[in-house]
Amino acid sequence: MAYEAISIFDIFKISIGPSSSHTLGPWRAIQRWLKEIEQNGELHLIKRIQIKLYGSLALTGRGHYTDKAICLALLGHKPETIDTEKIPSYIKGLSTNKRISLYKNEFIDFDPLVDIIFETNEILPYHPNAMRCRAYYGKEHYESIFYSTGGGTIEEEGDKEDASIPDLPFPTSKPKDLLNHCEKNSASISEIVLQNESFWQPQDKVKQSILNKWKEMKECAYRGCHIQGILPGGLNLKRYASEFNKSLLHFNNYNNSDEWIDCIRNYNYSFNETLQWISCFALAVNEENANLSRMVTAPTNGSAGVIPSVLLFHICFSGKDNDELEIVKFLLVAGEIGTFFKKNATISGAMGGCQAEIGVASAMAAAALCEIRGGTPKQALNAAEIAMEHHLGMTCDPIGGLVQIPCIERNAMGAIKAINAAELALERDPNDAKVTLDEVIDTMWETASNMSCKYKETSKGGLAVTVNITEC
Repeated sequence: MAYEAISIFDIFKISIGPSSSHTLGPWRAIQRWLKEIEQNGELHLIKRIQIKLYGSLALTGRGHYTDKAICLALLGHKPETIDTEKIPSYIKGLSTNKRISLYKNEFIDFDPLVDIIFETNEILPYHPNAMRCRAYYGKEHYESIFYSTGGGTIEEEGDKEDASIPDLPFPTSKPKDLLNHCEKNSASISEIVLQNESFWQPQDKVKQSILNKWKEMKECAYRGCHIQGILPGGLNLKRYASEFNKSLLHFNNYNNSDEWIDCIRNYNYSFNETLQWISCFALAVNEENANLSRMVTAPTNGSAGVIPSVLLFHICFSGKDNDELEIVKFLLVAGEIGTFFKKNATISGAMGGCQAEIGVASAMAAAALCEIRGGTPKQALNAAEIAMEHHLGMTCDPIGGLVQIPCIERNAMGAIKAINAAELALERDPNDAKVTLDEVIDTMWETASNMSCKYKETSKGGLAVTVNITEC
């Protein structure tokens, strides 16, 4: 049996809001395309560039800032290092000057309003997130087609599948493979995943990479809890996380995210207040996402608030010491669950609706929380199944094509469902479960395949058409 090897770092990527498939994916596609041209020694020959967007990228690309991501990539910026506060000035500068430099100090004309074309009536067959990049050298041109397949992952048309299979210690294709490895080796899920991740880099680097991703998640939540105002995009949506944070905090003597967490931990909150904190954490991350901030896909931008919210809930309210080892275990488990959906279904809202984003994130968080709270591998997989089961059929219907309504609040709901799913799994004998995670992943993919394209990130159905934007 062939096994597809996917690292958890294919799930957790540094990204810029608001969308991993519509912002990060096109950004990375342009980077790869320009690198290919440079390797061919033809960068200096380019006289003109034209980018065409298809399917969901065309229909909701403006709301997801796909055009802005393309511009930033052409200007040479990287998602990992760009000063996010300067993004508006970079975009304004290009819109005014209408010129880019691809080779030394040589400039070519590029007008985003003319040279980025939204083909709203055409969908390319392989994937609904498609873009055609064309560079003109006089009468000749160099063309590539890219597909943004979810979570910031891109594929180029003509890519050949790597026939070689990495020799992982514990290869897995489906959750049942992982469970089999755990039972045969009397190991936890995180222990098995850590061994596999060590194929790509030493264990100490794996752990440090995970902690670096957690730092980005934590800082994103912290920023979101301390910024007020209205989100960009035209819906005039108010940011609420900062108000939650201010009303809930009983201590305010902090100067950074770690001290902020300690302040939250050092007070005995009521059940209702704890629920409000869970929502606050999730809202904070996705309000930052909507504000073009830096974050970590988990597994996507649109669902990036679920994982940090659930992990912050555990850190702040479990009564245990803030243990880096538990953070590592949590993200190892969460990342592995995400890979199973990526291998056997989809994590793209344009392919599967919001079940592929919030539903997957909730399943990831549920399994991870279950393990670090003492659950067995079978209980952890059961927790993921419960969380996903109750997101089946969720549509992707962003109002105005923006990752704001209903996306931001859905992260809070996904986090709460994940916590509840973990608690249910911990209190049950997993051998009594009637549905496996393998079966629910297959069901999710079948549901996605049968779902109308109106409900797959096209903004042609659901809330996107029943809500009057002018009244928002």
